[in-house]
Amino acid sequence: MTTTDPSPVYRGRFAPSPTGRLHFGSLVAALGSWLLARHHGGEWLVRVEDLDPPREVAGAAQAQLDTLAAFGMASDAPVVWQSTRHDLYAQALSRLVAEGLAFECHCSRSALADAGGIHRACMANDAHRMPAVRLRVPDGAHVAFEDGLQGTVQQAVDREVGDVVLRRADGFWAYQLAVVVDDADQGITDIVRGADLLDSTPRQILLQRALGLPTPHYLHLPLIVDAQGQKLSKSMASLPIDDDDPLPALLAAWQALGQPVETLAGIGNITGAMQAASRGFRPERLPKVTCMTFAASHNKPVAGAV
Repeated sequence: MTTTDPSPVYRGRFAPSPTGRLHFGSLVAALGSWLLARHHGGEWLVRVEDLDPPREVAGAAQAQLDTLAAFGMASDAPVVWQSTRHDLYAQALSRLVAEGLAFECHCSRSALADAGGIHRACMANDAHRMPAVRLRVPDGAHVAFEDGLQGTVQQAVDREVGDVVLRRADGFWAYQLAVVVDDADQGITDIVRGADLLDSTPRQILLQRALGLPTPHYLHLPLIVDAQGQKLSKSMASLPIDDDDPLPALLAAWQALGQPVETLAGIGNITGAMQAASRGFRPERLPKVTCMTFAASHNKPVAGAV
């Protein structure tokens, strides 16, 4: 498998799952990835990760795209839908199985839970149970990478994660396989996303190596937490977003990214505000963690770097 475009031009992406309307944490990730792509004079793509029908909400994908459009964030290439790319995932999986790098697993969740929850050897051989397919993670598999914001990240994938699921027992593609295949196929050079996905990155790097694919640069944006350091729930974090009045949410997301409010002060329209944000964005101001509290009136978020 090769990338569709070997160009070294910066190419970032935002890849939401259609499980509901775009919430504030996702807005921060979208804005951060868009700003970094513009800062580097690169491209910004949107990919809809619609591979988990039981969790998807009807109409959510289009609502998310509409919200992005309300903020002036449009994909620089046609939007990609993962649900149209099954053949790519099947080809990658077949290659891994043929090379002995992936295997069928009949283990149940309860059997894995009894063994500590980490798959290192199959504990069941029930031919009547639909198998998952897992990446064979070798003993001693240790991955380290330099995150653009969080610094050095290390993970013993064999002990902390185990053999990674690539296709679930219910037949659906696993996130880890689909995201690796799609990032390579789209020529993504820089992945900017929320820090809640930080621990997924080592297993994705391991899978990239197994498939002979390049590893992009990674930068994980801060989690949005409350004043006590607890991650905000999706319901709380979604309060300020309004497609008809996006400026308040833009200002909050801008502050959550550590940028000075003065840059956008006095701008009364979203187009002007986004232009000013693109010109005034300073990556060196990005915080590792952002604390958000909500003002007593109007549910307006107030940000502060931690």
